[in-house]
Amino acid sequence: MTGTCTMAAMREDREPKDKLHNKSVLNWNKKFTYPKSQRSMILGKRHYDISSTQTKLPSVTTILSATQSEEKRQALANWKLRVGEKQADFIRDSAAVRGTAMHAYLEDYVLGKKRVDLTDVGKLAETMAVKIIESGLGDLKEVWGSEVTLYYPDRYAGATDLVGLYGDQESICDYKQSNKPKRREWIGEMFLQLAAYASAHNKVYNTKITQGVILMCTPDHFFQRFTVDGQEFIDCQEAFHKKVDQYYRDQEHQPQEKKTENK
Repeated sequence: MTGTCTMAAMREDREPKDKLHNKSVLNWNKKFTYPKSQRSMILGKRHYDISSTQTKLPSVTTILSATQSEEKRQALANWKLRVGEKQADFIRDSAAVRGTAMHAYLEDYVLGKKRVDLTDVGKLAETMAVKIIESGLGDLKEVWGSEVTLYYPDRYAGATDLVGLYGDQESICDYKQSNKPKRREWIGEMFLQLAAYASAHNKVYNTKITQGVILMCTPDHFFQRFTVDGQEFIDCQEAFHKKVDQYYRDQEHQPQEKKTENK
C-alpha cells in the first residue's frame, strides 16, 4: 500500500459538543510506559533530558531545521522578502498560536476532558479540532499514548501527538494546522518527522509501527489526511537517520564553549 491523501470540504453539521467529549469514544490501551522528560534550550534549539544517561538529546525538529536543504532555506527567504519581514513574522506567529490551541483541544479530547477557550483564537481552534475529530479520528482503533515523549537512545528525542492503531496498523499520528491546503509533495519534512518518532518507538518498545498519519485542517475547515506507509515509510526513516548523522557531524565543528543552556 502506498501513501494516500484524503480531503474533505467544510461541513457545518457538527456533532453536539457533549457527544464529542464522551470519554468512551476512544479505546485506550496503555500498554507502554512512556518517560517523562525535561526540555532545555541550547543555542536556541530544543533538547531533551530523558534520564541520567540520556541527556541533551536534540529534538526531531531541531535536527530537521539544522539540516534543511539550501533550496528550502532560499524558498523561505524569498517568501519573507516577498511578503515583508513583519508580515512574515505575523503569519508565522499567528499560525503557531492557532496550532497550539488546536493541539490543546485535541489532546484534551483524546484524554476525555472538556476544554473551553473563549478567546477568538480558541474558538477558531475548537472548530478546526472538531473537524479533525469528525473527519480524521474515526479510523483510530486504539490509543497507546497522547502527547508522549519518545527517544532514540543517544541520538534524538521528541513528542508525538498520538500513537496507537489507526486503520488496524500500528501508527504515529500528528495533528497539523495549515494556513492553506497542502500538496503531498510539499510535506516531505512532515513525513520525516513521523518516521523519526516511529523509529524511536520501534527501537525502545520493540514495536512494528509501519504507518504515519497526518491529520490537517485549515482555518476555513478544509480537512486533509495524508498517510505514509510501506517502503516509502521505511525510506523516510532511513532518510531521517542520515540527517541525524549529518547533524552530529556538523556539531563537531561548532565550538563547545559557546553552548549555553536555559531551562
